[in-house]
Amino acid sequence: MFFLFAFAKVFALLILMQKLEIASFYAARRWQLESHRNASFEGWDENTLRPHIQERVLTYLGYGTQAEKFLDLVQFCRQTSNCPSKPGVTVQRTQVWNVVTVTACTKPLQMPFYKTTGFVVCSTKYVPNRDRPIAFVLPGIAP
Repeated sequence: MFFLFAFAKVFALLILMQKLEIASFYAARRWQLESHRNASFEGWDENTLRPHIQERVLTYLGYGTQAEKFLDLVQFCRQTSNCPSKPGVTVQRTQVWNVVTVTACTKPLQMPFYKTTGFVVCSTKYVPNRDRPIAFVLPGIAP
């Protein structure tokens, strides 16, 4: 029974990693296409665009859905050196690149022979700045 439970938890972590990579690609691509370089639009990017991307990403990862329990997702993270301390999307602007990081956190696992402090997984994408924002449209879907 122990091996079956351990296998299920490893499988859930594998699913979470795959979902995290897909979600980070979506977040980075959408930020690249729809964010602005002009500083006067930075407020719109941070207050409208990033929360909308974050809502979609967290829902895809499983936060607020039935998958949250299977994947053991939590709303808080332990502090790490390279990942933000809460799940979601963070964007760091630079002159040439935007650094888009998507983070997910799992709860600690307490089993008889195996204990963890919970995993903090993040995926970082570097996307270039664009001069003109364009709407993100999935290929093959007519607007």
